Amino acid sequence: MRTVLSGIAVLFLCSVGLAQSSGPLPGMPPLLDPNDIYAADRPGLLSPAVRGFPERVYVPNSGRGTVDVIDPKTFTIIDHFTVEKQPQHIVPSYDLKTLWVLNDLGDSVTRIDPATGHKLDTLKVKDPYNMYYTPDGRYAIVVAERIKRLDFRDAHTMALVESVSVPCRGIDHMDFSADGRFLVASCEFSGDVVKIDVETHRVLGTLKLPGSAMPQDVRLTPDGRIFYVADMMGNGIHAIDAATFTIAGFIPTGQGTHGLYFSRDSRWLFVSNRGEGTVSVVDVRRRAVIAKWSIPGGSPDMGGVSADGKVLWLSGRYNAEVYALDTTDGHLLARIPVSKGPHGLCIYPQPGRYSLGHTGNMR
Repeated sequence: MRTVLSGIAVLFLCSVGLAQSSGPLPGMPPLLDPNDIYAADRPGLLSPAVRGFPERVYVPNSGRGTVDVIDPKTFTIIDHFTVEKQPQHIVPSYDLKTLWVLNDLGDSVTRIDPATGHKLDTLKVKDPYNMYYTPDGRYAIVVAERIKRLDFRDAHTMALVESVSVPCRGIDHMDFSADGRFLVASCEFSGDVVKIDVETHRVLGTLKLPGSAMPQDVRLTPDGRIFYVADMMGNGIHAIDAATFTIAGFIPTGQGTHGLYFSRDSRWLFVSNRGEGTVSVVDVRRRAVIAKWSIPGGSPDMGGVSADGKVLWLSGRYNAEVYALDTTDGHLLARIPVSKGPHGLCIYPQPGRYSLGHTGNMR
């Protein structure tokens, strides 16, 4: 694959890169294993902050302004409550003690107490399509997709600290470098990804993806060397070199590639292909698809892996249902009817020491 990047952007990236500090982001907890950024996410490695929390799957229904709560042991809905307009994702707070429902068109976030599973208060927050936390726990980054910006907010109060305009359209998903120094975010409607300095909040550059790309989920590989970017129109995942911010390859997976989730042992990457109702299993070391699981008539979208690593949970975006798949062989354990437009569901509690926001992105 060739990198599509203007000469001006190249100069910009190089000049900023020379000025960047070395070492991890100040205040970021050190990695347990420098060769595996997900070493803290092994089965059973629950933080004391979440021990005793009931196991639940929280499902935001974008088309109904509601949340369904599923008991993962019985595969049944045990609670259902109303939130504000178009909830898109549900994400854990940095300290793991709160879940936030992001009501995009409601310009608000609703708090859930994961110790009880009950809805609490709602705060006004502009355009919260998605949300992440900086690796030092200082800020919540609200991904304000329709107004083309990232809002850095106080991680505890949600008070706005700084708004950063982005030079792209449809910013929606992101992940952080292994040292926490920068993030890479996908821009769905302009077909590129943007790189931003976490400490200074400066835009470091953009990288145009090949063809008519429509990038979705972003996930850093366990060794911290590659950002994988799901491409819904390219039907696969782009590999972006974390050190050089250039395209390092492409893995075809299936029609409508959308969500990316690593197994608890960091060996496999589960890739949801929304357009064809399948999940591709990528061997992390070989960077190749070694299996494809089918969900007949389904539309697998966003989700995550259970705390014990045995179940992959995915929303059925266009089928008003949620899927539970066995991670050993991909067979369908359950197909659970929910309300209209299920999207970025949250499986909780999760292993890990702190949350970077997007479901399953713990370290």
